[in-house]
Amino acid sequence: MAYVAVKGGTEAIEESIKRLTFERIQSQEVLAVHTIMATMRGMVDQVMSESSLYSEFLAALAIKQSEGNMEEAVFLLRAHRSTLPRLYYTRVVETDTMAVERRISASFKDIPGGQILGASYDYTHRLMDFELMGESKSSMQAWLTQFWHEEMTAGEASDLSALPKVVDYLRKEELLAEVEDDNTEPIDVTKQSLQFPTTRGERLQVLTRGQTGALTSLGYAAIRGYGAVHPTVGELRVGKLPLQISHPTDTSGEMENDYYIGKIKVTEVESFVPISIEKENHAEEMEFEIGYGICYGQNETKAIAMSILDQSLEIGSQGHPTQDEEFVLLHIDSVESSGFISHLKLPHYVTFQSKLDSMRKIKKVQRVAST
Repeated sequence: MAYVAVKGGTEAIEESIKRLTFERIQSQEVLAVHTIMATMRGMVDQVMSESSLYSEFLAALAIKQSEGNMEEAVFLLRAHRSTLPRLYYTRVVETDTMAVERRISASFKDIPGGQILGASYDYTHRLMDFELMGESKSSMQAWLTQFWHEEMTAGEASDLSALPKVVDYLRKEELLAEVEDDNTEPIDVTKQSLQFPTTRGERLQVLTRGQTGALTSLGYAAIRGYGAVHPTVGELRVGKLPLQISHPTDTSGEMENDYYIGKIKVTEVESFVPISIEKENHAEEMEFEIGYGICYGQNETKAIAMSILDQSLEIGSQGHPTQDEEFVLLHIDSVESSGFISHLKLPHYVTFQSKLDSMRKIKKVQRVAST
């Protein structure tokens, strides 16, 4: 069940909205949408991911309108998304073609193409940088000039759009179970409500739209004890994927007639989870299962948590909440969960008075009985 904005006295609501505008602009500081796009990458990426709408500009606008309130920004962008026509579907995207910006593996030290650290806070000291208080346009330009000079003198960069997948190592050694491709057209969870049991395609859609903090918490819970899974990140990639659509009148299905419409930045994770399987001779052997996570932008913690929950839900419920698809999928949606909690601010006068009357009657009966 979803909840919408409060309805009530028109005059009171108008005054409340005026006050909201006042609180946003009273300092008379103008925060440009393009400034948010340029300086708040993490927030923009998170809003796009949870809204299922890839538009850095609209995500930044939603952040400005909501004054940085993430759940409100996601609500705004999802509401806007629901008004947009869906004109085309892109071709299936193969992530092997990703133009990689960052690529690491916790499973293997040496991988073809090498570990590419890219941009990450993982290697920074978590100390406040007070020099940022005096940052200026000229200091930025000087730093960028030096950076580009170092890039130009560093030599020619290698091709980062054709790097092999780390998972292929395990496939060659037959340590991963063979799985047939399932080309069944997926159910669109934004057009059809969830029906349990779900398909893996539905689960992945809900997980990638899920609230980042909720996925992180449940992924952590799966590792800490509710499922006792401890995956290893086989490969984490951050980069851009090209998108193509078929010509509207082309029925040949030939990809050379496709139109290139742009690219999207994503984070993709493949986690390796060791499992014990029983062979025909009742001997136990170890194999690996893959947990998969992908989301818009650079949102690595969410993608890793998604891969953990993907594998947990594939196992199915074995007494742990993180393996229960109904528990997980119905509690990670930021709009649904925040909306349900927020609805408690709506008037509950009649129901509360009914409970109050019942309590008063019970107390009165108890007082009479005790005399």
